[in-house]
Order: sequence, then C-alpha cells, then structure tokens
Amino acid sequence: MEIPSPRPKRQARIEVVPLIDIMFFLLATFVMVSLSMVKNHGIPVVLPSASTGQPQEHADHVVVSVTETGQLYLDKTELSQEALVEQLRQLKAANSELRVFINGDENARLGLAISILDDTRRLGIQKVAFETKARPRQ
Repeated sequence: MEIPSPRPKRQARIEVVPLIDIMFFLLATFVMVSLSMVKNHGIPVVLPSASTGQPQEHADHVVVSVTETGQLYLDKTELSQEALVEQLRQLKAANSELRVFINGDENARLGLAISILDDTRRLGIQKVAFETKARPRQ
C-alpha cells in the first residue's frame, strides 16, 4: 500500500519565454552582423570624399582600383592597362549587364582614371561609377 505524501508532487517545468527572448536576440544579432559584412572587391585605397555621391547597387560588378603610384588592379589582381582592357572585354562578353566601379586613391593621377573610364565606355560598358566616401556635413 502506498502512503500519500502531504506535499504535492511538483513537475519540472521548462520556461519557454526566456528561451524565446534569447533566440530573438541571437537572430537580431545575426541579421545586423550579416548586413554589415560588405564584400570588398578592390584593394584598400584612400577614397576621395564627395557630398553629392549616391549609393549604387553592387550586384554583378567588378572593381578597378587605381593606386597613388599608378598601379591598376582588377578585383585585387594587378594588371597593365592593356591587360585590364582585355579582361573587361571578356567580362563584358560573359555578362552584358556588367557594372564597373572605379575606385582610386585620393592622390592618384586623374588622367589614368579618365583613361580607364574611356576604355570601359569604348567596350560598351555603360554602367560605370567612381567610388567615393561621404563628405562629413558641416
């Protein structure tokens, strides 16, 4: 015969509300971190600042970087100007909606950047933009 206990039996409970709070916090953290991770195709340069620059869509794009010393890079690969034009020609053949972003050092030669712009347009690539950083408001 079983004798009943004067204390009632307590069942173990798992509190769900704190678990839901933690999951939402982890989800929000993951979203914020993933949105801030922008893949940089070009080499690091000191971009010139501009107050009229507008954000551009970076889908299906390549980056042409011009350094202060006049070196040219296509997505972190150093090339001569002739090789750069040939690579752009091949990329244009593979993707007719190719976007080209020219990012140049603040002290890079303007003539070289304009020459790259001219070569890019001559290949039929119409979506070309110069990358700049936002100028601080005064």
